[in-house]
Amino acid sequence: MHIGFEEYVRARGDTLRRFAYLLCGDQHLGEDLVQEVLIKAYRRWPRIELEQPDSYLRTALVRSHVSWLRRRASREQVGVPADAGTGQTADFAVRHAMRDDLWTRLGRLTRAQRAVLVLRYYEDLDDRQIAEVLRCNPSTVRVHAARGLGRLRADLASPTTNVSGAAQ
Repeated sequence: MHIGFEEYVRARGDTLRRFAYLLCGDQHLGEDLVQEVLIKAYRRWPRIELEQPDSYLRTALVRSHVSWLRRRASREQVGVPADAGTGQTADFAVRHAMRDDLWTRLGRLTRAQRAVLVLRYYEDLDDRQIAEVLRCNPSTVRVHAARGLGRLRADLASPTTNVSGAAQ
């Protein structure tokens, strides 16, 4: 067994699971995704460890997630992250409603838009780094980000639409 691999997983496993959760919106699916990627990485760990393991595994998670979505017959269900905060609202029910609303809106974005926004705002990557993960041009990253943010802004600005998308 690779000692470096075990240490890495102990140190970075929670971060990988949170990242995977943000990508797919489902805790259990995110855990499965991380497990699948780590199994593949274990076989190549000596080579990966010499490079940048965080970057390698983040890229592998994004690619595996997109691949899983292509294979799935049903649409993903967006959940609520247990540790995500949406502000300083005192009322627990209001905070949960706001998180549910946000995750529902994020779930309406395309896979590419959602991946770009997660990589940009959760992982704090720049356009060049995101382009490397997604294997596209930085200009494509900017287009996905602009369209995703535009869609979220338009959705949030619409006062007559509730969380389910139905008119009130």
